[in-house]
Amino acid sequence: MASSSEAVGMKQGPIRSLAARYYTDPQVFQIETAGLLAQTWQFGCHASDLTNTGDYATFEIAGESLFAIRGRDAKIRVFYNVCQHRAHQLVKGTGTTRVVVCPYHAWTYELTGELRAGPNIKAVEGFDKSDVCLTEVRAEEFLGFVFVNLDPNTEPMEDWFPGARAELEEWVPNWADLKPLDWVEIPENCNWKVSVENYSECYHCSLNHPTFANGVVKPETYDIQPQGKCLRHTTECQALDQMTYDINSGFAHSHEYSSWFLWPMFSFQVYPGNVLNTYHWRAMDADHVVVWRGWYSVGGIDDEKVRKLAQQDRATTVEEDIHLVESVHRGLKSRGYVPGPLVVDPKGGVNSEHPVMHLQAWMREAIDG
Repeated sequence: MASSSEAVGMKQGPIRSLAARYYTDPQVFQIETAGLLAQTWQFGCHASDLTNTGDYATFEIAGESLFAIRGRDAKIRVFYNVCQHRAHQLVKGTGTTRVVVCPYHAWTYELTGELRAGPNIKAVEGFDKSDVCLTEVRAEEFLGFVFVNLDPNTEPMEDWFPGARAELEEWVPNWADLKPLDWVEIPENCNWKVSVENYSECYHCSLNHPTFANGVVKPETYDIQPQGKCLRHTTECQALDQMTYDINSGFAHSHEYSSWFLWPMFSFQVYPGNVLNTYHWRAMDADHVVVWRGWYSVGGIDDEKVRKLAQQDRATTVEEDIHLVESVHRGLKSRGYVPGPLVVDPKGGVNSEHPVMHLQAWMREAIDG
């Protein structure tokens, strides 16, 4: 006789994938932009863009223009890119400045965001410049990557992704010396969640990614498990004589591969040989996402091994995934699609979609509350 909990489980049957509207409905995307994307940790820029005092870099999160800037105290701060006078945008692109000057009326701000001066403001009776300050955004530097969260009351990244920082420091001990070598921009005609789900399961790898499956990892050892709001990818790598490049780095874990996907739109990967690379998703609208593949080297100098890896990755795994995710997105718009059951193996493993189950639970919670 089955227990009551087992009976409930049998009645419920398999867990089914999300309804198509979660991916295709523009109103769902608007809900995500106002909520999920504004209340989660998002990648802004790399700290190497902010080497010196006054260096700044602009970026967009959840429809908001922001900029990061390094202060005289060496601290990186992030602000909404809007003047507190008449709302003009303050800076564009990247650059260096002694103070932040609004190009509209020349209101001038310190690197800490405090108002320093403005033409004729002393003529205004009762005006107190100490009452005016740029609106700061919650920010953290994570192994040289600047992340932001528009929710000022959010928990620190360590609470969201427990252990991820310490693990990455162990796998990439020279992280402080790394700078971007190559950014590969990949437009995909699909919803961002389709792309993230595809990244977060290897059920499709042996059939669709022969180079990755045969030249980097051992698919039979591949598994992905939640670690807070991080999906932790682990696997053994192929035998040394089957690897497609030299992996001897002199660091621990050089013979391994691992990945840390930080919900909802960023992933650190460490290839055998301790080669750091990243995925960074930027949702454009319900039907389009841009994925940036980042590759890093010591000092950002040209590294033949990393360069070849990036080229191999772009020609194989990345190109293969573009066709997969765009086909899925077209299928989600078909009136013939009925969400099917996820293949969730209690033992996990490469042929299980349990990470997609976790992702879709997070997605449903973010949209439906």
